[in-house]
Amino acid sequence: MIYLLEDDDSIRKLVSYALESQGYETKGFSHPEDFWAEMRHALPQLVLLDIMLPQEDGLSILSKLRENKETSRLPVIMLTAKNSEYDRAFGLDLGADDYVSKPFGMMEMVARVRAVLRRTADSMGEQEYRMGELTVNPARHQVTVNGAPVQLTFKEFMLLELLLEANGSVLTRSVLMDKVWGLAAERENRTLDVHIRTLRAKLGSAGKYVETVRGVGYRMNGEAL
Repeated sequence: MIYLLEDDDSIRKLVSYALESQGYETKGFSHPEDFWAEMRHALPQLVLLDIMLPQEDGLSILSKLRENKETSRLPVIMLTAKNSEYDRAFGLDLGADDYVSKPFGMMEMVARVRAVLRRTADSMGEQEYRMGELTVNPARHQVTVNGAPVQLTFKEFMLLELLLEANGSVLTRSVLMDKVWGLAAERENRTLDVHIRTLRAKLGSAGKYVETVRGVGYRMNGEAL
C-alpha cells in the first residue's frame, strides 16, 4: 500500500491511477489530519508527500515520521513545485528517500517509486515468512492470506513478525509486552490479549496459527487445525 498526501485533486487522482495501473495499491489524502488518522490504523510501504499542504506542511510531516521509531525507516518521496537546490537539500537532509519536482511525468514518478521500494527491500532483505495460507514480507510490510492483502496496524504487524521469527517457540507475555510496548512490568495489562484477538480476526482463516499457550504466552503453530 502506498499513501499519497496531495491536496491537488487532479494530481492526486492522476498519480493514484498511474500507480494502480502498475499494480500498486494506493490511498490518497488531501489533508494531513486524514493521513495521520490512517497512519494510526495501518502503515504503508511508501509515502508520496507533497510539501505545500493545508494545516501542516510536508517537511514538518516528514520530520515527525523520522522522529518516530515506528516510521523512522518508512520510505518517503517528496512531491513538490519547489525545485530550488536549497529545497531539495533540505528535504533530503530531513530524511526523504527521493524528491520529484512538479510538473513530472507519470512514468518517471512510477520508476522512482519502484526504485525506492527496491532499494528499501535490498537494504532490509527480502525474507518472507510462509505458514500455510499466510505470507508475511517484513521488508514490504505486507501480509497476505490466500493471496489477499491484510491491513495490520504497526503493533499487530510487530506481534506477528516476532511470533514468526520465534519459529514455533513460545514467547512469554512479558517478552512480547517488552518488545512491542516496552511494558515488561505491566504483565497483567490486557493490551496484549486485545491485540492478539484483533490480529486473529484480521488474519481470518490464518488466525488459527496464533496459538495461546495458557499461563505462558503465545506461539505460531503451523500445524493448527
